[in-house]
Amino acid sequence: MRRVLPALLAIVVCALAGLSLGAWPGAHPAAGDAGATPVRLILQWEPQAQFAGYYLAAEKGIYREHGLDVEVVAGGPAIDPLASLRDGKADFATSFLTGALEAYGEGAPIVNVCQVVNRSNLLLVAHRDVVKDRDDLDGSRVSLWGTSFRSAYLDFFDAAGVEPELLPQYYTVSLFLRGGADACAAMEYNEYHTIIESGVDRRELTTISLRKAGFDFPEDGVYALASTQRERPGLCRRFAAATMEGWRYCRDHPDEALDIVLRETRGAHVPTNRVHQRWMLEHILASIFPGDGDGDAWRPGRLARDDYERTRASMTGEGQLADAPEYDVLVAPEARDAP
Repeated sequence: MRRVLPALLAIVVCALAGLSLGAWPGAHPAAGDAGATPVRLILQWEPQAQFAGYYLAAEKGIYREHGLDVEVVAGGPAIDPLASLRDGKADFATSFLTGALEAYGEGAPIVNVCQVVNRSNLLLVAHRDVVKDRDDLDGSRVSLWGTSFRSAYLDFFDAAGVEPELLPQYYTVSLFLRGGADACAAMEYNEYHTIIESGVDRRELTTISLRKAGFDFPEDGVYALASTQRERPGLCRRFAAATMEGWRYCRDHPDEALDIVLRETRGAHVPTNRVHQRWMLEHILASIFPGDGDGDAWRPGRLARDDYERTRASMTGEGQLADAPEYDVLVAPEARDAP
């Protein structure tokens, strides 16, 4: 009996140790879990509710349930997610469709395996006393982000026949708030709310939605190397399915999602607050899952052929791309809206 008790005690201790290392339902999988494939996902920006679905899929064990041990890596101003993907530093990366088209045109062999954000959230926000409508943008000082984020704006200006004086916006709206720019680029779910939170009365602003102006380009998608999708299609399908399941969990449990997002922002020392992140989550979810007024605008997780062709045609027609791949080249079967 004396020999049996220590043995039983050792078994209990080992079992408890296993639970503490992540065996509880919903916990992160331990690195090297048997049967779980290590995967590295790099995001295009710092932690915020724009990426809540990925955090929740990891936190709640959804990726693990699909056989994946996922490391979610934050992006930032010095990180190019698609370049990291191309260089083998990540297995998956998020990007706007416009950014993916530009990267492909520059030689990055990438493919879309899941389209998360299916409508544009881009706005132009202007001081109403200077800009009352789009025609007033002609000659006005307008700040824009660099790289792929500006593609839709340049197309909009060309179509509207206006030539604003373009200023660098970098990563804040301070220039606009201080009167150094007449208008600025903004995401409906981010910078627009930041401007309102700073104390600016909405009635003092003119907002122009690029979506409503006909430049409704899909935004955040998940990309992999074409070789990864070709050689490991099951991995890509599992990652896409788990990612969308994470986003559905966010939709059904928004307060829990906000708790986890705010934990991520605190860990990365990103200044924010719950009110702003709630605004962001509500608006990003509306761009992922069609609402009652959207009809059959898109299928969650899929990139519609028409949306792709409209984006591709606009970027090539305005000279931003010399050429762009066909839909079936850039979009993997699991991300297409139809076989």
